[in-house]
Amino acid sequence: MNTISFYDTKPYDRNYMLAVAGAEQLTWRFHEFRLTAETGATATGSAAVCVFVNDKLDRACLQQLAANGVRHAALRCAGFNQVDLAAAKECGIAVTRVPAYSPHAVAEHSVALLLTLNRKIHRAHNRVREFNFSLAGLVGFDLHGKTVGIIGTGKIGRCTAQIFRGFGCHVLAYDPFPNTDWGAGNQVTYSNLNQVLAQSDILSLHLPLTKDTHHLLNEHTLAQMKRDAYLVNTSRGKLVNTSALIEALKSGHLGGVALDVYEEEEGIFFEDHSEHGLLEDDELSRLLSFPNVLVTSH
Repeated sequence: MNTISFYDTKPYDRNYMLAVAGAEQLTWRFHEFRLTAETGATATGSAAVCVFVNDKLDRACLQQLAANGVRHAALRCAGFNQVDLAAAKECGIAVTRVPAYSPHAVAEHSVALLLTLNRKIHRAHNRVREFNFSLAGLVGFDLHGKTVGIIGTGKIGRCTAQIFRGFGCHVLAYDPFPNTDWGAGNQVTYSNLNQVLAQSDILSLHLPLTKDTHHLLNEHTLAQMKRDAYLVNTSRGKLVNTSALIEALKSGHLGGVALDVYEEEEGIFFEDHSEHGLLEDDELSRLLSFPNVLVTSH
C-alpha cells in the first residue's frame, strides 16, 4: 500500500483525501506544518508528497526527499514557482501540478471583486446590518463603456475579457504571445504594455509568476496607469510591488484596488489570525486600512 505525506493540511483537505484514500487503497500521513528542508525527514517511507503553495521544494529539500525514497511531488495548485524543477529532475522526483483551475471561477471572482469594490457592496452590507440605510458614499461608476486592460490572455484572462465584453466594456489586452484570432473574434484589441497601462480604466492581471513578471507593476508602471484607474489582481501577489502600490494609493493616483493575492501572503493567507487581533505584516495592515482596497484570501 503506497504512503503519501500530505503537508500544510487543513480539515477540508483531510476530509476529502480520506474519502479518496478509501477508494484508492492509499495511506496518508497528514501534517499541518509545511514541507521544507527542515521538515523533509518526516516524508521518510513515503512514495510521494502532496504539497501546497507555501511548501518550499528547493534543492536541499528535494535532495532529502530523494534520499528518503520519495519519487513523486504532487502539487495541489497550478503554480510551481516554489519548486526547483532542475533539482527535482536531477533527484529523479516527478513533479505534477493542477493543470488549471476552472478559468471561469477565477475570472468570475475577478469581476465580482471589482463589482463589490466599485458599487461598495461590502460597505452597504455592513451598514444595513446596523440598520443604516443611508446611500451616502456608496455611488460607483458604470462599467459599460469603460476600457478594461487584460494583462495575460491565457484561459483565465480570456474568460475575464469575455465577461467584461458582456458588460459593454472596451477591452485591450497585452500578452507576449498574443492570441490574435481569439482577439479578433471577441472584439479584444491587443496592444503593447505601455498603451494598455495608459488607456485602461480597469486593469486586471492574469499572469504566472516568473523572473520576467516579478514586480511587473512597480513605481514606474503604476505611474503609467490612468489616474483613478482600478487594479484587480487574482493571479500572483509578487506581480505587484506592494510598497509602490501603497504609495500610489496614498497619493490618490489609483481609484481602487481589489486583490485575491498578496506579495507576502505566506504564513498569513489560509490561516485564522482573528484571535490575535492584529497582523504583524505592516504592509498588509496598511493596505487593509484603505477604504478603496478589497482583499480576499487567495
